Amino acid sequence: MRTAVVIRLLLFSIILLAFSHGAFAQIGIGVSVNFGPPALPVYEQPICPADGYLWTPGYWAFYNGGYFWVPGTWVQAPQVGFLWTPGYWGWGGNAFFFNEGYWGPQVGYYGGINYGYGYGGLGYEGGRWENGHFAYNTYVNHVDTTVIHNTYNTTVVNTSENHVSYNGGSGGVEARPTPQQESYAKESHVGPVAEQTQHIQAARNNPELRASTNMGKPPIAATSKPADFKTGVISSKEAGGEYKAPPADTARGNVASPPKEASDLQEHKFTPPNTGNAATDKKYQQQQTTLAAKQTQDHQKLQQQQEAQHQQATQKNYSDAQKQQMETQHAQQTQQLEQKHATQQQQMEQHQAPKTAPKQQKPN
Repeated sequence: MRTAVVIRLLLFSIILLAFSHGAFAQIGIGVSVNFGPPALPVYEQPICPADGYLWTPGYWAFYNGGYFWVPGTWVQAPQVGFLWTPGYWGWGGNAFFFNEGYWGPQVGYYGGINYGYGYGGLGYEGGRWENGHFAYNTYVNHVDTTVIHNTYNTTVVNTSENHVSYNGGSGGVEARPTPQQESYAKESHVGPVAEQTQHIQAARNNPELRASTNMGKPPIAATSKPADFKTGVISSKEAGGEYKAPPADTARGNVASPPKEASDLQEHKFTPPNTGNAATDKKYQQQQTTLAAKQTQDHQKLQQQQEAQHQQATQKNYSDAQKQQMETQHAQQTQQLEQKHATQQQQMEQHQAPKTAPKQQKPN
């Protein structure tokens, strides 16, 4: 999927805090490994078990030195009007971090990942709330219309056929959050419900769902209900891409905390240009210096903004729930900025890399 480089990954913890309706938390620690999440497998959606269940797509989670597949499943929304924003892996400059999904009145940014079944990378086209009931778009959802009558059929165009499971970095999706999506993250929302937590635990404890075992083609790709891996189970049709086994030393990862505030960020370091041409190297060095200065300004601007919000929280005596929501927003802002900077740096270094002339074939 890409050249192996030593990176750190955020371990998506399956131990969740008690959530209020005004906030949710992201829990996890970084782990040093030298591979990223496999491609999303190809699978069919199981039939919706009952009215009021919403589809939550499957994804790769990380635990104990390796990835495991969390099957897609149907889940009851925690309250009327709430929709699911899927979690996603994103490159943060020196690490991949998992941004946890959440329930809220709008579907926010999920890395531009094409999870399918209404989650094409931007928003959600699989259904909508109408007069207190969820209406299903049968064009992308498997629904028994003889049982569930609140349905409609609107064509959804799949603009991307790739199965890339992460944002940014080498080979990742290049989508960035829109101002509107960023505003959605600030609205009232809650984290995964208890059934989703149990679902993740069951997946983590199932050896067959480990990528090292199923080679990117999990035998349980989706389920009708959370944590039920016996009835209504759908297996993968095929892996979404070539699976590359991790190196033997992957499990010996180093623990490190992901950046939660702009004040945690460090100055970006660029690879010095070495084209063999002094004038070109000088030009490229100036480009790097200019970009580094701009990225430092971005860090400082975000840090000032976050510090002002901390001062406001102190002055207004924020509740624990309000503080938790603010801290979560700061972590998202910080990691998204690092993803943006990492993409900029990678594009510049690719542009400045010495060009290799094609080899001439010798005549017979």
